Amino acid sequence: MAGKWLKISVLIMAFVFILTGCSDESGGEAGANSDQTEITLGFYSSGSADEKMNELIKKFEEEHPDIKVNTQNAPYQQFFQKLDTQIAGGTAPDVWLSDGVFVQKYAERGAAKDLTEWINEDLDKDEYYGLDFNKDSDGKYWGVPQGIQIGALFYNKDMFDQAGVDYPDESWTWEDLKEAGAKLTIDTDGKKADDASFKPDSVKQYGLTFFNITEGWMPVMKSYGGGVLGEDLRNSVIDSEENKEAINYIVDGMERGIFTDPSDLQAFQSPMSPFPSETAAMRIGIYARTLAANETGVNYDVTVLPKGPDGERFSPTIANSWVISDSASDKKAKAAWEWVKYWVQEDEVQKEWAALGEAVPVKKSVANSDLFLGSGDKPANKQAFLDSFEHAGTLDVNAVWSEWVKKFGDNINRAFLNETNVEEALENADKEVQKVLDEFYENQ
Repeated sequence: MAGKWLKISVLIMAFVFILTGCSDESGGEAGANSDQTEITLGFYSSGSADEKMNELIKKFEEEHPDIKVNTQNAPYQQFFQKLDTQIAGGTAPDVWLSDGVFVQKYAERGAAKDLTEWINEDLDKDEYYGLDFNKDSDGKYWGVPQGIQIGALFYNKDMFDQAGVDYPDESWTWEDLKEAGAKLTIDTDGKKADDASFKPDSVKQYGLTFFNITEGWMPVMKSYGGGVLGEDLRNSVIDSEENKEAINYIVDGMERGIFTDPSDLQAFQSPMSPFPSETAAMRIGIYARTLAANETGVNYDVTVLPKGPDGERFSPTIANSWVISDSASDKKAKAAWEWVKYWVQEDEVQKEWAALGEAVPVKKSVANSDLFLGSGDKPANKQAFLDSFEHAGTLDVNAVWSEWVKKFGDNINRAFLNETNVEEALENADKEVQKVLDEFYENQ
């Protein structure tokens, strides 16, 4: 177990970014109130949100005087690197905030506690978004969402107005997006992508910025009826006609200069910059992307993502979640569960966290309230994020998600950069991803 964790930790965190204390099994520490249970809670830092997190922890302790919460936090990459090391050494926090794409990794590698019984007893599942995104193929639950990131189509209203293009809506297909994108793409001579003299190698304004798995190829592939892994999440389904059609659609958009390709993004401060810097008229974006857009003052709104050729729609979803350590003592695990319940059940907690604008609230009553939908901050159509749950799905997450995503990305980027054709890229990706899956699951 330890060897597996240590071997993968550096690779995982280096890739996903482009995407402390020890448990005390006695239930207390020297000098602490003997009636209290002490737990360690870990979370990755996110600027001003840290202050709110600490406020909520203090309120929790006031409401639960029998529980003392010690915290450990660090910036995203360092937090998860250290967490993998702690898990390997048996010193993980009793409860921690996990990026949603890692929950199944912790579950399948024996680091997370099975929460199925507690969830069934204490939570009304109909009251929350995202619970099922932490459920495995056996129906077991391994985490409880802290906040939901779900994909939508962001569009710059000023750019659309200037181009005389109607705003996107729920009727759009991906072909509609490309057609509109051509009218919104402008080269350095002021020519648009649908002009015969347009220069695709000299673009100053893109129709769509296209980035990585969540905000790039996965929602397109899924809406075309394709994907990466089969239902059991242990076998690759990459080399399919549906995926070929989807990737050919993307490559065409990149060759015509309408979509950013991987080399285009190197000119920006970060791959997420083109939309908030008003260099792209549209983007596929999770809810958290509203923060940067609002900070820069972009005049934008959102709608649901386009449909594929057969009318299928897919909204990529990441349920960042509370995970309880499988190595926590029963006493500490129960105390940690009290924290999880406090987070999702208390309206005031949900409202205070929602006010930060970082994620869609987990509790449906809060997400559907005027506090969230009518906050006054852009986008005006926040309802689109909630409507997207009807078509929501995970990113085919499993124990080796980071590893297979890298293999797929490396291969598909070669097609995006015209270094190989789509068929060869998908064939190679299929083989390399399956090898990653087999190396892990055949040893279980």
